Amino acid sequence: MFDAASSPGQNRSPLPPAQPPADGVPAPRTPTSAQNQRGRQRGRQQAADRPASGRQRDAFFDNAKYLAIVLVAMGHAWEPLKGDSRILEGAYTVVYSFHMPAFIIISGFFSRSFDMRPDRLKRLITGVAVPYVLFETAYPLFKNAVTGSHEEISLLDPWYLTWFLAALFIWRLTTPVWKLVRWPLPLALGIAMLATVTPNIGDDLDLQRVLQFLPYFVLGLCMKPEHFHLARRRSVRIASVPVFAAALAVGWWAVPRMNTAWFYHRDSAQELGAPWWCGPVMTLAMTGCSLLLTACFFAWVPRRRMWFTALGAGTLYGYLLHGFLVKLGDYRGWFEHPWLHRPLGEILVTVLAAAAVTVLCTGPVRRVFRFAMEPRMEWAFRQDAAELARERHRQREKAAV
Repeated sequence: MFDAASSPGQNRSPLPPAQPPADGVPAPRTPTSAQNQRGRQRGRQQAADRPASGRQRDAFFDNAKYLAIVLVAMGHAWEPLKGDSRILEGAYTVVYSFHMPAFIIISGFFSRSFDMRPDRLKRLITGVAVPYVLFETAYPLFKNAVTGSHEEISLLDPWYLTWFLAALFIWRLTTPVWKLVRWPLPLALGIAMLATVTPNIGDDLDLQRVLQFLPYFVLGLCMKPEHFHLARRRSVRIASVPVFAAALAVGWWAVPRMNTAWFYHRDSAQELGAPWWCGPVMTLAMTGCSLLLTACFFAWVPRRRMWFTALGAGTLYGYLLHGFLVKLGDYRGWFEHPWLHRPLGEILVTVLAAAAVTVLCTGPVRRVFRFAMEPRMEWAFRQDAAELARERHRQREKAAV
């Protein structure tokens, strides 16, 4: 490791290791057959070292994404009904305290490798920016068609669910910054606290939500697989039961005493009619509660493959498409039926919401709407020479293995 300081000819420092030849270039004085053998061995070793997620999706994360998106759909279906049921509103409060933080943490975890490489920027554009534009246009047009209104299209004012796409686009673009700074999580938390005392941020791109939810994304960037393993221990699963029970009790107690708009993270303290100092205090308190309940949620996510595991790959489809069903029911007055405001009606709405978002995550629905969610758009991008070389290298590795 270190160069020896001795007389010439004695204990010479070792020569630097030979650099491997470039791909496709034979090494000098190396038979072609030996080089091909080493190439095959190197390909097998790289395939073995490659993370499992590159070859097979992790069932835990797919299960977590599916269960989180089911909770999102249930919460949206509860919103028109919760005013008549204190129990339902308490459950709504508990679900809203952790379902989006859990989803955002997972999004941050899978954004750890993001950089400004052309192929990753291309996926960011086709998988996030293009769906944002399409659905930001589709939602107001849908309302105009159903209600006869004249809603305007605005790409700067996210409509209903599209705020998450705008936020994810911004968060991913800033990923290299969070990987560079020394204390990313305290910095992100400080930005979220400052956002709650800044009412003049405005509604453009829903920046309040972008900034207030930012700590969860940065936390996901900082996490490693072993951190999720800690939450999946048996002791945590057992402890999560009384924690959730206590959360439901607190949610029921807080219904007449707390403004649930705090859980949306879209307004400053002043806009919610609270003193400015309540913003930072509520940010810290709600972040702590959200992370505790998120850990309890992860503790009960199955680790093995389940019947719904494959649906975890289609959660963005379920997220964006179920909004049309919820809004259709709202526009048509379906939620105003008195029977739906009774316990059996609330249970029926919950089951229907879970079933609908499940169907929207399935393969046939994904194939139909892939043009909007995952467009290839090869025509829109220049061919990157480095990416073409990497693709050829990947093809050679597969052939060697």
